[in-house]
Amino acid sequence: MIERYTLPEMGAVWDEENKFQKWLDVEIAVCEVHAEMGTIPREALEEIRRKPRSRCPNQRDRKKPRTTTSSRFTTALAEKIGPSARFVHYGLTSSDVVDTANALLLRDTCDFVAEENRRFYGGPETSSLRIQRHSTGRRTHGIHAEPTSFGLTFALWYDEMRRNRVRLLKARETVAVGKISGAVGAFAHLDPEVEERVCERLGIALRRCRRR
Repeated sequence: MIERYTLPEMGAVWDEENKFQKWLDVEIAVCEVHAEMGTIPREALEEIRRKPRSRCPNQRDRKKPRTTTSSRFTTALAEKIGPSARFVHYGLTSSDVVDTANALLLRDTCDFVAEENRRFYGGPETSSLRIQRHSTGRRTHGIHAEPTSFGLTFALWYDEMRRNRVRLLKARETVAVGKISGAVGAFAHLDPEVEERVCERLGIALRRCRRR
């Protein structure tokens, strides 16, 4: 995000530290489900929850050649967690973590924009009622065309913002979808129930086309 063009709250959503925190949230949610299903030891889960204080790969990790950001991330977690790190990322592929975390970031983005929209929402409606009889001229091709009122102008703007809000909420529903299915999405090393329970835990939707 370009700081000069970004509200602090929006910048915080897309801050690199928050991005890695969302990656960690997904990893821990998967470990919690595995522990509930008996796939990994509960003692390991407690260690995984407790150890990773900093989520970002350090500068040394970032300079490693021929490594992806996700692999540097899991390496950084392994160094912080210790032996129990072997249960982190169990059965997953990088897209499970990155795509699902992006869904969380986009969901939070939509929530922030929707709240700003809600706070703004009453302005045009109130203004259209207050100045409904104030006349003005509307232009076509840069020249005066027909007389109208400021009230109508603001009423049309209000209706446009109402439609924008509906589109935004639909977009939120569309993007807030998780994927926890392993390499190529084939559930080769994961029970489909893991995906279902992780998405429910994270508060996002489940893909409709997953294997039953």
